[in-house]
Amino acid sequence: MIYTVTLNPSIDFIVHVDHLEIGALNRMKQDFKLPGGKGINVSRILKRIGIASTALGFVGGFTGRFIEEWLTKEEINSNFTQVAADTRINIKLKSGEETEINGLGPVIRQQEIAELKHQLATLSAEDIVILSGSKPAGLPTDFYKELIKIVKEAGAEFVIDTTGAELFDALSDQPLLIKPNNHELAELYETSFSTIEDILPYGQRMLKDGAKNVIVSLGGDGALLFTGNEIYRSNVLKRPLKNSVGAGDSMIAGFIGRYAKTKDVVEAFKWGVACGSATAFSDDLAEASFIEELLPEVIIEQVNL
Repeated sequence: MIYTVTLNPSIDFIVHVDHLEIGALNRMKQDFKLPGGKGINVSRILKRIGIASTALGFVGGFTGRFIEEWLTKEEINSNFTQVAADTRINIKLKSGEETEINGLGPVIRQQEIAELKHQLATLSAEDIVILSGSKPAGLPTDFYKELIKIVKEAGAEFVIDTTGAELFDALSDQPLLIKPNNHELAELYETSFSTIEDILPYGQRMLKDGAKNVIVSLGGDGALLFTGNEIYRSNVLKRPLKNSVGAGDSMIAGFIGRYAKTKDVVEAFKWGVACGSATAFSDDLAEASFIEELLPEVIIEQVNL
């Protein structure tokens, strides 16, 4: 089973306003609400490509119920830890440029933390856990490290999608997959890249530091996969870019969903690129039919060093 862990989920309240005037009354042209959170996005894409998952994390209050009910409607299994405080609401204000106002999230109590840890302790070697996204207030800075220790003691594999010190500290625990973009990779090793070739030794370095597979997303230049002693590069699919939110989560879902079925990392990379691209070309997370449409267009080539 694949488990996704979203520590700080949200309702994403997306508001369209024709002309925003600060200090004045503004009327919405359009608005809608979606469940937010990187792990939740992964579970939603996994469902669309026919892979079961269970969504874990912290939810509370009427906002938490909204998320649970939405996942139930999409027939996605969840087993969230209930918390006393309300799940946060993030505002995505679209008026020409997009302005985001993200909530802090609930304060998590020790008993609630213990309940989530107990869930992870019951996993097995057949399971994969995807840890992603921000942490709510009150959790220790090394909380992901604490969860990784529990997951590894249970014998399960894990994926971590975060940045900075938390990502670097997780490398020695041998994550199944990490997915920094080129800017995050440069920041991690305190360097800069001018060409694709500049990136190659640092992707390999992440493998040496412990990661089993590394995808480096390159924006408009495709993506790189580092695995074992091999490097692969994807082509760039051509469609109008509509949405950057959730594209990385979709890539992780495509990769892990396919890998869980086939254990073929190159095929998994192809699915990851198709899922990530499909979301980037969609108004929301990609639909299954669009992912299937893009799959034949994805070309994976080995990079010769």
